[in-house]
Amino acid sequence: MRSSVRYALALAVVVLAVGIYALTKKSSPKAAAPTTTTTVKPAVPIAPLTGLPDPGGAALSRPALTVKIENDTNALPQFGIDQADVLYEEIVNGGITRLAAIFNQNAPAKVGPVRSVRPTDTQIVWPLGGIFAYSGGAPYAVNSIATAPVKLLDESSAGGAMFRDPNRVAPYNLYASAAGLFSFKGTPTPPPHLFTYRTASAVVPGVAVKSVYVPFPSIYGELWTWNPTLHGWVRSRPALISNYGLHDITGTGAVEAPKNVIVEMVPYVNGTLGSFYNHADLVGSGPVDIFTAGHEITGTWKRSALGTITQYVDASGKPIALTPGQTWIDLLNEGATPTVTH
Repeated sequence: MRSSVRYALALAVVVLAVGIYALTKKSSPKAAAPTTTTTVKPAVPIAPLTGLPDPGGAALSRPALTVKIENDTNALPQFGIDQADVLYEEIVNGGITRLAAIFNQNAPAKVGPVRSVRPTDTQIVWPLGGIFAYSGGAPYAVNSIATAPVKLLDESSAGGAMFRDPNRVAPYNLYASAAGLFSFKGTPTPPPHLFTYRTASAVVPGVAVKSVYVPFPSIYGELWTWNPTLHGWVRSRPALISNYGLHDITGTGAVEAPKNVIVEMVPYVNGTLGSFYNHADLVGSGPVDIFTAGHEITGTWKRSALGTITQYVDASGKPIALTPGQTWIDLLNEGATPTVTH
């Protein structure tokens, strides 16, 4: 009997101990899981018209700014063209060439000499919008650019953002401050992307070349020579003799050497090449030679409408990827053939 009582008491003690332990486990807070702090580094903004990093984000806060720039010997040295995101070279009346320099990432203090508008400019800026700065022009050309979705600025409306250099002779003495012109705003902000860019590790397609000669009319033929030190195509105009040497040197001493040169063969319409009303038609398609990273890539340019971006595709229809940086587009008259040296 006594042993039964002892056994019962012992069993009760065991049950009580188990209950207390279970209650303690249930009521005790769980140990907090160790926490880890992950710092997400914000992505560096990329400038839409160069594909280059833009740490300050300036390119995303302003529109495209297109400035018409003289391109003959009277204009030398030109200012600001080395800081343009994109440059178009077009044939105008008389068979000379003029530049449409597009700024977004950079805002140089002096750009020019600023000259007059041409109808080709309307087709260049239509998909970009933004601001268009010029120094006047014939009524047909001014009427043409007035149809484009851009804010127009000339010497009379730009205020202090355009100025005359007293050391130069008119009409080659009008210059612009890009920062001053950007203050007039414009849409869209930022501008749309014009090109596809290659990553740093991507293989460059095409064939290696040393130079390409672009046969613009008269004395305006242009030679682009690959410079591996500058990682760009140095611009020179062999038929032009100036005090600034064979290579293009800007007014600030910079060598003009864009990362990409696009030779776009386009029809010039409305009269014979170089006549008063003649201009490039940039809607349609045609052959293109693209020079990037010391290589030539042949393909086709395509643009379906005035408001669309030109596409540059290879033989398989894939976009041709450029090197991030400045791009120069030569609007060469169709039928002319660039001379490539390997």
